[in-house]
Amino acid sequence: MSFAPAALIAGGIVWNVLSPQDYWGDPMLAASVVVAGALCSLRHTVAAGAAVVLGEVALVAKDGYLGHPAGAVQLANAVFAALVGLGVNRVIARHGRRLAVVRSVAEAAQRAVLPVPPSRVGPLAVAAVYQAAQDEAQIGGDAYAVQDTPYGIRLLIADVRGKGLGAVGVVSVLLGTFREAAEQAPDLGTLAGHLEAALLREAARREEDVRLEGFVTAVLAEVPPDAAEVWLLNCGHPAPYLLHGGTVTALEPDEPGLPLGMSVLGAAQAPAESRPFPVGGTLLLVTDGVTEARDRHGVFYEPVDRLAGRGPSRGPEDVVEALVRDVTQWTGGPRDDDMAVLAVTRCPG
Repeated sequence: MSFAPAALIAGGIVWNVLSPQDYWGDPMLAASVVVAGALCSLRHTVAAGAAVVLGEVALVAKDGYLGHPAGAVQLANAVFAALVGLGVNRVIARHGRRLAVVRSVAEAAQRAVLPVPPSRVGPLAVAAVYQAAQDEAQIGGDAYAVQDTPYGIRLLIADVRGKGLGAVGVVSVLLGTFREAAEQAPDLGTLAGHLEAALLREAARREEDVRLEGFVTAVLAEVPPDAAEVWLLNCGHPAPYLLHGGTVTALEPDEPGLPLGMSVLGAAQAPAESRPFPVGGTLLLVTDGVTEARDRHGVFYEPVDRLAGRGPSRGPEDVVEALVRDVTQWTGGPRDDDMAVLAVTRCPG
């Protein structure tokens, strides 16, 4: 859009030169400086303002209005428009600097509670990524964790309802509880119960309505040390995917459960379910920033269709990079929601 000011200036001058004397292109000249202030750098805004003022001087001279009150009004309007454009440019620049600081602080808080997991945990190669939505500083509540426990390697991917530092605070509570309870809970159902209780306590502390504000969608996974399987407990979250031998399978639960934090509704917790997890297979866990990404026609992204047929991956990093690249290509620009991806590959031995 940086060509717009130049086009408006040229159009205004041509209009003034070619049109009858009673018709003026001055509004186009004035608009060009304001547009430059909103879209361009300070240097380009100053250049646009100077071009408008000098162009107006030339037009007034051509029409013989130099020294005439009508000519003075035209020149004053041009100078005023140039000053308005400069003011708009400075306000936008100041807002951008403030936004950059706020976003930097928010992202630092996100990184503090959501560190990058190790690349290898037991027999699993691990890769993960978090990308915030392009929505000012409103980072979201996506979270993931990998924990080696006496019961096997346990995984968590979750999406806290809400945005900003409030959601980051809930993520901190969720991950802290997961890391402690994952070492002690004998099964995923018990682990989910610990997470549920922690979220209810946090919601009560904040005096929030749990049914409307405090819920978290999540998938808990457990990879036993000596079995080619994975146990999954889905709490209202997008299903994980298994990539193996060039195929992609959505691991939909037989009995979907409610999100964490909604036990007040009185529904029983869904049971954990076992699925095959062969050597060389990659378990891919995502948040709805992936499954609800849309193209320019409003069509949702479908990982099964998009990732199938790509051939064997070189590991979880390859899967994560391919997915993020494909989602970005699918949306064709900034996303409306943040996105977290966690991939683990079962290695031989």
